[in-house]
Amino acid sequence: MCGIGGIACAGADEVPPVGQLTAMAWAMAHRGPDDQGLYRQPGIGLCFRRLSIIDRQGGHQPIGNEDGSIWLVCNGEIYNHHKLRRELQARGHVFRSRSDVEVVLHLYEEKGLDCLGLLRGMFAFALWDQKRRRLLLARDRLGIKPLYYTVLPGKICFASEIKPLLALPGVEAEVNLEAIDSYLTFRFVPAPLTLFKGIVKLQPGHYLTYCRGKVRVKRYWDLPLPATSTMNEDASAAYLLALLQETVRTHLQAETPVGLFLSGGLDSSVLLALAAGESSARLQTFSLGFTRGDRPHQGFWELAEARRLARYYATEHHEIEVSPGDVPGALADIIWQLEEPLGDPTIIPLYFISREAALRVKVVLSGEGADEIFAGYEVYLQPWQRTLLHLLPLPLKKTCWLPWQRAGRPACREKTSCDGRPCP
Repeated sequence: MCGIGGIACAGADEVPPVGQLTAMAWAMAHRGPDDQGLYRQPGIGLCFRRLSIIDRQGGHQPIGNEDGSIWLVCNGEIYNHHKLRRELQARGHVFRSRSDVEVVLHLYEEKGLDCLGLLRGMFAFALWDQKRRRLLLARDRLGIKPLYYTVLPGKICFASEIKPLLALPGVEAEVNLEAIDSYLTFRFVPAPLTLFKGIVKLQPGHYLTYCRGKVRVKRYWDLPLPATSTMNEDASAAYLLALLQETVRTHLQAETPVGLFLSGGLDSSVLLALAAGESSARLQTFSLGFTRGDRPHQGFWELAEARRLARYYATEHHEIEVSPGDVPGALADIIWQLEEPLGDPTIIPLYFISREAALRVKVVLSGEGADEIFAGYEVYLQPWQRTLLHLLPLPLKKTCWLPWQRAGRPACREKTSCDGRPCP
């Protein structure tokens, strides 16, 4: 990941202070340890921290177009940049680097705001159009990369994290009570809200323009309506496999070693099988297990399955063991990096395994989101189960109610309950 930030001013002659831009960059130095950049001119200031993945020598940012009238900072990766580059070169555009994000500059020159619909990737970027005196902020379709902003008198400030915005004068760390209400309802703070009053998330699939003091936010992409398919089950399975293979292939674009989080479950196992078939280099895999005392905690121990898969696909495998005593000392760092409350306990193992992976690789594949897409959580079965239950006669309902309740509980491997009594 990289870090982007900046300040755009409504006044034509105002130049953002270099000290403020530097403070923003340092507040997100952990996002980009490989390089940093700064750009200032009347109306705009951009800062950047880089984690080098593609064109490690020539991909410095902020990056400008041929005549210096457009400047860009981008966090993320454009997966179809090779195809876009060829098309743009055929139209006469001249590229100065092999960086994937340079295509955004030339595509904007060619298409304007319509360029967003042609980009395939995970990204959050800021583009300054000097001729129009317009700032463009944009976030990828599903919001993989974060982007925050706050509007102050005569200017707008933006960054990849909240911390750089709090480093600016005039931005207060004031609690947003509406966000707390949403968090207690949903266990996270939905966009565009944040926990901090006055600081806003740019929503996934949206862009923002700031021109002469006026802010405009607009959606450029939405989930397509489901279409009726004429494919049978075998054809649908083959089509899905082809999509997964192509997606994994594009995500393996990197000039650095690539890793994979491996739990031994279906999601990560499928990803490993596909990545092993697409990559000529030896993959690095990372697995985590929790211990209880000096023994594995059987309810949270996945190392055995992951180890067998790693051996089968000949990966360079790394295992991390975490004990309950390791967690309290890490909570402060986890909370600092999250910036907002998140009611998801998986963030704890994710923190430990990410910390270990960062010592060896810069790119990691993971199976996040598969359970949501393929209805893998047991909670998705409950409406269907309830419908069947209501169709039963009353005597059968009483007979089925208790077993149905127990069937809906998460699997438990412990012999005693939390209060020490035998489990039912």
